[in-house]
Amino acid sequence: MTFTLHDMAWHRSVGQLIETLDQDRFWTRLVRLLNDYVACDSWVALLFSAGRPQVCAECPSEDGNPDPLFQDYLNGLYLLDPFYVASRESRFTGLVRLADVAPECFEQTDYYQRYFRLNVVADEIQFNVALDGQRTLCLSLGSERRFSVEQVALLDLVRPWVTALMRQRMAFEPELLDAASRPAPHWQSALEARVEQMESPLTGRELEVGRLMLSGCSSKEIARKLEISVETVKVHRKHMYSKLGIKSQSELFALFLQAQLG
Repeated sequence: MTFTLHDMAWHRSVGQLIETLDQDRFWTRLVRLLNDYVACDSWVALLFSAGRPQVCAECPSEDGNPDPLFQDYLNGLYLLDPFYVASRESRFTGLVRLADVAPECFEQTDYYQRYFRLNVVADEIQFNVALDGQRTLCLSLGSERRFSVEQVALLDLVRPWVTALMRQRMAFEPELLDAASRPAPHWQSALEARVEQMESPLTGRELEVGRLMLSGCSSKEIARKLEISVETVKVHRKHMYSKLGIKSQSELFALFLQAQLG
């Protein structure tokens, strides 16, 4: 068995990365290593749970100030994130592409047009590590271009190294693991507090249909996820629109923003 210079460089870099497992610069060094093989334009390491995402590390902004779009994401928009939704529906360790989890109508959503397209730009891929306590550790890589088949294959090739290192890193993140994540926003109570003259309270099923609509799911996808008929989905949507006094999904998204972001 022979090793190429490329192989030797990778193994040397991984060895150096292991030396930084207990240091604050670990996440930055990991992304730099991956960037030598597959270029990305943004990144963030998050801990997903039933509550709001917790940030392990993120790429610095150009001006050094917090990104307001990312703060909106942490405050409530994450509920529409295909990766977050997928992590709650099926927790597993592996590599996840946007194409694997994005709903059928994702690119037509207000979430995509007003957040994803501006913040992530074109494509996203995540290394996921399922942890105890119904939590998932994620390293997300964003790109201004679609990741090629070759790039995805290369990331999948190094996936065992990356996910193993991510899991080991959590031994040095005790404060993050011990801290209780803030509860997820309560869409129903927030909407009811903001919408006057509501005929009757929104039901849990209506709220779930609304969230799935805003995340980009078609009526057929919503019916499959909730195990109801397409016609029932349409009835829930009609009732929800009537109660809220709206006529479009864009109006629903505006109310969602008001409820989640205040």
